[in-house]
Amino acid sequence: MTDVAVQLPETSRRLDAIDRKILMVLQEDASLSVAEIGDRVGLSSTPCWKRIQRLEADGVIIKRVALVDQNKIGLGISVFVSVESADHSDAWLKKFADAVSAMPEVMEFYRMAGDVDYMLRVVVADMQAYDIFYKKLISAVPLKNVTSRFAMEKIKSVTALPIPAVVAA
Repeated sequence: MTDVAVQLPETSRRLDAIDRKILMVLQEDASLSVAEIGDRVGLSSTPCWKRIQRLEADGVIIKRVALVDQNKIGLGISVFVSVESADHSDAWLKKFADAVSAMPEVMEFYRMAGDVDYMLRVVVADMQAYDIFYKKLISAVPLKNVTSRFAMEKIKSVTALPIPAVVAA
């Protein structure tokens, strides 16, 4: 790993090699103690803790959470839902975004470029639960088209972002 600093786009703060190591360690296991993280990145506890606090204050670390296996809690179906709208007004988008954001089944929600306008990743227990979700979705606002794609097998799923070593010029 190189010691080149990475310039963060939204702040003047720079990520150095130790910051990147801290982020990689935390993404792998955020339950580690500060002392354990420090050992892994070559710092004592106090400077490691100060860096972690700074990364949180700068918004680089958004929050620390527990990852849950969706199948073990009875949410065995993942659905990728593409949505097309005939209305592209700000008022429609606000109403749609508010409605979809309030649906706990929606894990991710994106506005897209290309042939669909919005993409949702939805998790539900079974087909009946998806049908209930679908009816809530189509009743929220007028939609042009909704296409559901059901995942048959999860081949790769990671939460750790690839921490860049350098910024492309």
